[in-house]
Amino acid sequence: MAEELRINQDRLWRRLMTMAEIGATPAGGSCRVALTEEDRQGRDLFIDWCRELGCEIRIDRMGNIFAQRPGRDSQRLPIACGSHLDTQPHGGKFDGVYGVLAGVETFETLNDQNIETAAPLEICVWTNEEGSRFAPPMISSGVFGGTYDLDYGLGREDADGITLGEALDAIGYAGSLPCGDHRLGAFIEAHIEQGPILERQAETIGVVTGVQGSRWYRVTFHGQDAHTGSTPMTGRRDALVSAAHMIKAVKDIAERQAPSAVATVGRIDCLPNSHNTIPGEVALTVDMRHAAIDTLDIMETQLHEAASMASHQEGTDVEVHRIMNTPPVHFDERCVEAVTGAVRELELPHRRMLSGAGHDACHVARVAPTSMIFVPCAGGLSHNEAESAEPRDLAAGANVLLHALLELAQ
Repeated sequence: MAEELRINQDRLWRRLMTMAEIGATPAGGSCRVALTEEDRQGRDLFIDWCRELGCEIRIDRMGNIFAQRPGRDSQRLPIACGSHLDTQPHGGKFDGVYGVLAGVETFETLNDQNIETAAPLEICVWTNEEGSRFAPPMISSGVFGGTYDLDYGLGREDADGITLGEALDAIGYAGSLPCGDHRLGAFIEAHIEQGPILERQAETIGVVTGVQGSRWYRVTFHGQDAHTGSTPMTGRRDALVSAAHMIKAVKDIAERQAPSAVATVGRIDCLPNSHNTIPGEVALTVDMRHAAIDTLDIMETQLHEAASMASHQEGTDVEVHRIMNTPPVHFDERCVEAVTGAVRELELPHRRMLSGAGHDACHVARVAPTSMIFVPCAGGLSHNEAESAEPRDLAAGANVLLHALLELAQ
C-alpha cells in the first residue's frame, strides 16, 4: 500500500488557491506581509484545517506554529515539515505556503488511508521568513535554532517603529511555548526552487543537499551636498558617483568567482535626493553568496578594496558594515537519503543541488536533522506576483514529502 500511496493533487491545488485569496493582489499574487491582518487570517485558516485533521496546535514566543499529528509512540520526537505563510509585499502564491500546505495534504492523505506512524508528525509555520517587514529574514526560525536570542527577535522594529513582539500581540499570536524548547526528530522543507535549473533541465525534483552561504553589507559613502549648477565638476565630492563605481565593482567581484558566486546591490538610499543638489550621502546594500566560506572571505576582502577605491576616486569617505552572515549549510545525510529514496521509489526525474536562497531550514538544521525538496517554478521567477508552478510538479513534491516523512517516522 505504501508504494501506491499518493496525495490528492486537486485538493492540494484547491488549498493553495484558497490561501492565495487572503491578501490577493490585482496582478494575481499574494500580499500577506508578516504579522499583518492578512497574515493572521492565513494562520487562522491553517489552524482550522489542521484541527479538522485532528492535530494539536502549539505556538511559541516567536509566533511559530506547530501542528502535531499523533503517532503510536508519543515519547518519540516529531518528524516535521513546513515552511512559512508570510509573503513579500508583491509576492506569489507558492513561496513558503507550498511547503506548509503540502504538509496539510500529507496529513489528510494519511488520515484517508488510516495510516498511523510510529513517531508523531508535525507541520511548522515559521514567523517572518521573508524579512520584508522585520529584518533580518528567517528571524523566528533563527531564534528557534539558536542563531539569535529571544529579546533580539522580539525587539526587531518595522519602518513604523513597531516591534515584532508588539505585532505578535496585536494579531493574537504571541504564544507561551519557549522558542527553541520544542525539539524535532527531523525537519523537511518543501519549496519551489526560486531558480531556473529544474525547469531548464526538465527535472521534477531537486534533492537539496545544502544552502550556499550569504553575507549582507551596508556600504555608505559620505560626500558633500552642493549646488548642481554652481559647483565645478573638478573637486566635487559626489557620493552617488562613488556608489556607481561600487555597483559595477560588486558585479565584477561575483564574475571573478564564476560560475557559482552571485552578488547584488539591492537597495540604494540617496540623500538629500533632490533634483538640483549633489548627493552628499549614499548608502547601498550588498548581498553576496557562495557555497564555500573561503570564497566568501575572498569576496569580502575584494568588497572592502573596491569600496576604498570608489571612495578615493571621488574624494568621499566610506564605511562598510557586515549586517548579516549566514554560513553555508550542509543538510543531514540521513534526511537527504530519505528524500532521495522517495524520489527513486516514485521514479521522478531529479538532481542533487544546492539552494541559492536562504530558507528556514538553514536555521533549523542547527538543532535538528534537516533536508529540503525543490520543485520547479515557471522561469525560475519568485518574489513576484507572476510566480507560477504546475499542479503536477507541486503534487510530485508533496508525494516525495509524504514518503520521506513516512520513512523517517517509521
